[in-house]
Amino acid sequence: MVVHPAAYAIMKAERTRKEVYENAFGESGHAAQQEQAAEIAGVARQSYAKWEQGDTLPDVEKCARLAAFYGVTLDALVNQENRVGAARMAPAPLGKHLWGTVVLGSRGQIVIPKAARETFTLREGDRLVVLGDESEGIALVKAETFERKMQQLLEQGRHQADE
Repeated sequence: MVVHPAAYAIMKAERTRKEVYENAFGESGHAAQQEQAAEIAGVARQSYAKWEQGDTLPDVEKCARLAAFYGVTLDALVNQENRVGAARMAPAPLGKHLWGTVVLGSRGQIVIPKAARETFTLREGDRLVVLGDESEGIALVKAETFERKMQQLLEQGRHQADE
């Protein structure tokens, strides 16, 4: 069996996921989750448990199956070290991102992490709409994207009113 050296990170990510799952569903819920993940990976639950404990490592093929099962990329599964403060976070689902924390400046300014700017092709001078939900927080959206979506909603509303 070929073992990918970076696969150990899967155990760290799974431990975080395990802690979250156990807090939500209790120990018996984790056993069911473990059984399901083991089935997806094509191994016995005991083998999967050894991966979680760091006793053994899965091969790349099994890591790929688990990444698909958890809805994350293989790279995110084996190379992630997402943190918010001191808390380690499980890999983000496909298309979702966690770039860490930023510090609010004296005039309310923040620096958006480079990876976030690159992912969303943000450039100096771009206009951003600042959205807020008092129970969820703040979100930034490119002004052009926001305006386009609002226009689509208005047109959709007019179309429905005409019917």
